[in-house]
Amino acid sequence: MAQEDFDEIAETFEFLDDWEDRYRHVIELGRALAPMPEALKVPANKVNGCASQVWLFPQIDNARFDFLGDSDAMIVRGLIAVLHALYAGRPVAEVPGIDAAAELRRLGLDEHLSSQRSNGLRAMVDRIRAVAGAEGDTHA
Repeated sequence: MAQEDFDEIAETFEFLDDWEDRYRHVIELGRALAPMPEALKVPANKVNGCASQVWLFPQIDNARFDFLGDSDAMIVRGLIAVLHALYAGRPVAEVPGIDAAAELRRLGLDEHLSSQRSNGLRAMVDRIRAVAGAEGDTHA
């Protein structure tokens, strides 16, 4: 399911010619993201390396990966939604092997995000991979 959601985002990006429209779409995705309870916005769930405040709370159910996420910046919340579309619902064992950089290049994000946002996006991907990798190790 996750790949279909991500493919839908990629198709929408192809349809939108203007980067302002694409940014608006990312922000809309962030607005539609399921809310993260305030109680989960603790230091253990905070992602270091992001200019904005970012929290990711992984959830593993039936060896499938999912997470809740939030940020104090709307564009970053949208990027969390993009990552959710890429990773949520995948088998935990698959998550570390997903080439997030290649998938995100399909959206052109590598060319249109500031270096701070790009670093933050990499930090989120690294956190997701680390959590899924550690969880996969416990089930190996």
